[in-house]
Amino acid sequence: MIKYAGPKPMISQSGIDFDHSKEDKFIYLNIALQLLKAIDHEYYEDKKYIYNINTPHFSEDMLENEIKIYCENYESLIDKQNHILEDDFQNELKHVTENKTLDNLEKEVCENNLNMMHDYILQRSINKKVYYCIIKQLAEVVKKDNINYIVTPMSPLFVHVLHSIQGVLSEQKFPIDTKLEIYEENSEFLAKLSIINR
Repeated sequence: MIKYAGPKPMISQSGIDFDHSKEDKFIYLNIALQLLKAIDHEYYEDKKYIYNINTPHFSEDMLENEIKIYCENYESLIDKQNHILEDDFQNELKHVTENKTLDNLEKEVCENNLNMMHDYILQRSINKKVYYCIIKQLAEVVKKDNINYIVTPMSPLFVHVLHSIQGVLSEQKFPIDTKLEIYEENSEFLAKLSIINR
């Protein structure tokens, strides 16, 4: 199941701290899904479509149900066995054990901290996989329906999602160039993702 985990943990023999600049992808899922629902429909030439983005956010259950519509492989995305995390986790534990600069007590503390954060890190990994499933669907709709631009309110959440779409479009087999800009219109700041070439 998807649920909020939290910012990226920084784990050491000194304790556990969090990098608040590396937020859990879960916080962007509602915005990404609302954008996907806003642009995933039939289009008619020379028509401009507007979607009220102030619609209520999905609850966790509703969010999960909506995600299942767009991510056919949802069950495998949230299956703990499908995350490379376990290998990474075991390598990190081995790295601590072999670390020559730590004494035995520091090694034990670091290992305990890592073990304590195991499920937290796994949940962040699951949320990231699900988030990018939705972002890839957004990129596919932009390509398929020849969408020229998407305009959203200028907020960190929207800009992050638009930036993610931009990244996925640039990584296509035939990369798609985009431009992300911030501008003001009627005393309101907006973010605009424009498709430059296909």
